[in-house]
Amino acid sequence: MSRIRLPLAALSLASVSALVLSGCSQSSDASTKTSGDTAASAQAATGKKPAPFDAGAVKVALVRQSGAGDYFEQWGNGAKAQAKALGIDLTVYDAQADNAKQATDLSSAINSGAKAIIVDHGFPATIQPEIDQAVKKGIKVVVYDVETATKGVVSTRQNDASMAQAVLDVMAKTLGKNAKVGYVNVAGYAALDKRDSVWKTAVTSQGWKQAFKVGKVTDSTATDNVPLVSAALTQNSDVTGVFAPYDELAKGTVLAVQNKKLQTKVKVFGADVSNADIQQMTAADSPWVATAGTDPSAVGAAVVRTTALELAGQLGKTTVEFPAVAITQDFLREKKIANMDQLRTALPALNLSQVSTADWIANVAH
Repeated sequence: MSRIRLPLAALSLASVSALVLSGCSQSSDASTKTSGDTAASAQAATGKKPAPFDAGAVKVALVRQSGAGDYFEQWGNGAKAQAKALGIDLTVYDAQADNAKQATDLSSAINSGAKAIIVDHGFPATIQPEIDQAVKKGIKVVVYDVETATKGVVSTRQNDASMAQAVLDVMAKTLGKNAKVGYVNVAGYAALDKRDSVWKTAVTSQGWKQAFKVGKVTDSTATDNVPLVSAALTQNSDVTGVFAPYDELAKGTVLAVQNKKLQTKVKVFGADVSNADIQQMTAADSPWVATAGTDPSAVGAAVVRTTALELAGQLGKTTVEFPAVAITQDFLREKKIANMDQLRTALPALNLSQVSTADWIANVAH
């Protein structure tokens, strides 16, 4: 979606739908083999490759709950680029938000001969048995934003609590105490559940009155949340702020606020950051005033490097966490930031090049 640059004010609901659906269609192949054909350049390795990387391409599977949306597309591009730089033969499975299909994909990955499997999001109820099966077969398993207690699994994740707190600090400063607010979130996703815990604490400490909670995650999340938030705003047009702690939820919320012509009264506080998010935040009359996040491309690359270190027996830990930073609309406009490349320059804290690395790894982190 980041490849299409249009000011938000020029977008109709139909065009946004097309934009989102375009992203979905680009991720429509359930299983795709890739050599990481992205534009990212790699910093050359200087050390000798350890086993199994010293014997040619290493087969790895990436099993995704969904690759749709700008954030996840960039995440996937970073993973593919890093895999290519490492000599990994990466097969990508995209369940397109179909939980049963993700379990089937994971089973296929187990039987594919992969030396390691990366699981990107997913519900433990549907994928936990397959994770256990993979570990029993001696396959290295690295999960991203998935809750699992299986011994031997490496967990990677954003620091979701600090991410939510960073945005909510801005929201508290902007709205003040005792404000009437709205909430757009979905239970059951590990990252969103962690952000929800921070939200509940903030609501209590700030004395906010939560007027509504709506939200759902689909393969067209932004589009599908517009009618939900619009209906909630019809009943509660006096809210002064809405917290939507996932950028696809925030996009739907932004459009709903604009459709209701409430952008001068209702501020949107999101999470995550991407090229499309930056464009929406900086567009004229955008109600999206703050977000927090990591660089999705850098995170995808770091998860693949983590997997490589685990395969080489060099990781030495079971958890890797990626710190988030707060980003405000005022900062983006003041610095005239229009895309992730410019944001990386302005915010060096987004750089993850020193996370999960070694001298034998060609590093594509920004």
